Amino acid sequence: MSRFINPYTDFGFKKLFNGEANKDLLIDFLNTLLPDKHQIKTLDFRDTEQLGPSPQDRRAVFDIYCENSKGERFIVEMQKAEQENFKDRSVYYVSHPIRAQGRKGKWNFNLKTVYFIGILDFIYDEDDPNPLLIREVSLKDQHGKEFFDKLKMTYIQMPLFTKKESELVTRRDKWLYFLKNLPDLNHIPSIMKERVFKKAFHTAELAAMPEKERERYEHDLHGYWTYLSTLKKAKKDGIARGRAEGITRGRAEGKAERNIEIARNMKKEGLDPALIAKMTSLSQKEIKRLK
Repeated sequence: MSRFINPYTDFGFKKLFNGEANKDLLIDFLNTLLPDKHQIKTLDFRDTEQLGPSPQDRRAVFDIYCENSKGERFIVEMQKAEQENFKDRSVYYVSHPIRAQGRKGKWNFNLKTVYFIGILDFIYDEDDPNPLLIREVSLKDQHGKEFFDKLKMTYIQMPLFTKKESELVTRRDKWLYFLKNLPDLNHIPSIMKERVFKKAFHTAELAAMPEKERERYEHDLHGYWTYLSTLKKAKKDGIARGRAEGITRGRAEGKAERNIEIARNMKKEGLDPALIAKMTSLSQKEIKRLK
């Protein structure tokens, strides 16, 4: 067992960043992704489950959802699984805090900024010859001029972060190195002796956790390992199928079949259907029908 938790697990990510006790860690991390004029001083956590306007509407459940003193909203997601329509899903997510700002009666439609930060354990633009570690997205017109500055989406493709400890320069570098390498570290790197990182490492230390928390973490970790193992095999099968049937069609079919195979194996391991749904994009009804 590692000395520190794996932040790519649902438990590990929320242990580090979701809660009043570690609010300062989340603020420090987010500020490395924001321009100087949008730096956060305070945050309040909000309900992560967002319901539609009627009981029939699909809900959205965020990993972390918070609001700063200016009323700006932040959705922070750790995305472990490569999913179909991932961009569509993130746009759907940001629609909830936008719609929630609506007011009955007289209202001038003035909106507060909504930020989406996606930390991805995969490369979603792998077909791009020059994929970006951090892709920052906003609404622009046909001339590249920003049209609407109150919707900001940031995607961090963690597999593209390859800096070593000796190459860390900025605070952002340090946070990405922390997230990428935490499960494999057995000491605090000398370059990360600042108070905020000391606290982050202490929070992540397994030996300091109560037994029940360690049990919850080990359950999540088991699910993460099962996912990785199944993904490796399913991806290999999908690539082979793509070569035989045509690259474009094969990739689409391979992704769908890969998610089904992952869900089937995770179900056999007795993992929670909600966790399986989060990692595969299948509905819990679809997972229930799998044999």
